Amino acid sequence: MAGFLLGLDIGSSSVKASLVAIDSGQTVVSAQSPAEEMEMIADQSGWAEQDPEMWWEHAIKSIQLCLSKTVAKSESIKAIGVAYQMHGLVAVDKNGKPVRPSIIWCDSRAVEYGDEAFKELGAEYCLSHFLNSPGNFTASKLKWVKENEPEVYKRIHKIMLPGDYIAFKLTGEIATTDTGLSEGIFWDYKQEGIADSLLKHYGIDRSLLADIKPVFSEQGKLTSKAAKETGLKEGTIISYRAGDQPNNAFSLNVLNPGETAATAGTSGVIYSVTDQNAYDSKSRVNTFIHVSNEANLKRNGVLLCVNGTGILNSWLRKNLKSGTLLDYQQMNEQAASVPIGAVGLSILPFGNGAERILENKSIQSSWHGLDFNRHTQAHIFRAAQEGIVFALKYGFEILQTMGIQSSVIRAGKTNMFLSPVFRQAFVNTIGVPLQLYDTDGAKGAALGAGVGAGIYSDFSEAFQGLNKLHEEWPEAATVKSYDEAYSQWKEILMNEI
Repeated sequence: MAGFLLGLDIGSSSVKASLVAIDSGQTVVSAQSPAEEMEMIADQSGWAEQDPEMWWEHAIKSIQLCLSKTVAKSESIKAIGVAYQMHGLVAVDKNGKPVRPSIIWCDSRAVEYGDEAFKELGAEYCLSHFLNSPGNFTASKLKWVKENEPEVYKRIHKIMLPGDYIAFKLTGEIATTDTGLSEGIFWDYKQEGIADSLLKHYGIDRSLLADIKPVFSEQGKLTSKAAKETGLKEGTIISYRAGDQPNNAFSLNVLNPGETAATAGTSGVIYSVTDQNAYDSKSRVNTFIHVSNEANLKRNGVLLCVNGTGILNSWLRKNLKSGTLLDYQQMNEQAASVPIGAVGLSILPFGNGAERILENKSIQSSWHGLDFNRHTQAHIFRAAQEGIVFALKYGFEILQTMGIQSSVIRAGKTNMFLSPVFRQAFVNTIGVPLQLYDTDGAKGAALGAGVGAGIYSDFSEAFQGLNKLHEEWPEAATVKSYDEAYSQWKEILMNEI
């Protein structure tokens, strides 16, 4: 079929839009807004908020930029898909207006509420029913609002996830998915429905939740207002939505048990698919419904997340400079100029809120072994990239204790995977081959829209244009060097926690 699919990826740094040609499955044009990074509000330590209207503003701009870069007409766009930053809380009134800024994924204010629920409901109950501690997820964030902003809470008509909100702005319909509810810990895997026991414990009315629609389905049509704002055609269908990590896995054709995806943007993630209701006894990694789940074909995604990944690299870029602001390529080149282990310098990259792999502790980022006579900016750059990988390795070991194995890890050739130093550290520390593909979240959302609209008959047809760009394998001598550096780093971490 001739024509295009539009994918939106609503991140915490920017909003990206991509047009994908239906026939080839290839991205024709992409755009993002803003050019740098969106504002994040942090009024208190551990807080992180964003204005949902800001996401919509940049969604409009990214769509318009996409359309301006191509001769494609809006009439040729057959379906729209939405990927989004997970776990955020968007609360709206009866007019669909946000009653407060969104409490986003890396905000850690609700930890104590999740911990209390885990204790009161019982660890065994929570893990067997929710596969997670309520932790710092969306349900607990809503509980925080209820307890700390009661007048705001009274105004809430519906709560949504960030992608639900963008879909609402496009269609005027408030809806969500079972995958979305599972990522908010609103899902009971034993009951295969809404987690009523947690809602009851938190005193939250079930009516605040949006209606459920299948991940791959017609979820609404573009309104005349949204069409006028974006330049798209009224009536265009929205036929896919998913959180960024399940969507990233989908974009890499990671759909079945044993397949694993990774990202290294603001946060770093390793995401493995399983056919089991698997969980970690300490809820340090988290299980959610995967996009490919079906009634008779269980598919869950087990996610380990390190909050302080690209945000650490970005912080270094902005704050370590000699007269002019370095670009990431220059930072990577400097990092490559010093040896593995950065001559004894170690960085713990945990400066972006409470970390789930550390049992929701917030230990902050710290540097260890800094020698003023030996270490340079280059050593700091390398130690940061290795520290991020070592944090992912720490989480990967948790996955392995759950019996989850990976024969290969797939990622998009983007963000920190553009760095040769990061790739080398990742492959040889994790000990698994790495494959990089020409895909990203916006492209995945577009292909998902094609499946949801019935334009593609199945997943294999949707991924006809997925091309492998690069592959790296562990090397015995290099693995040994990284094992030594990781052991030193892990010892420092154990002392901190």
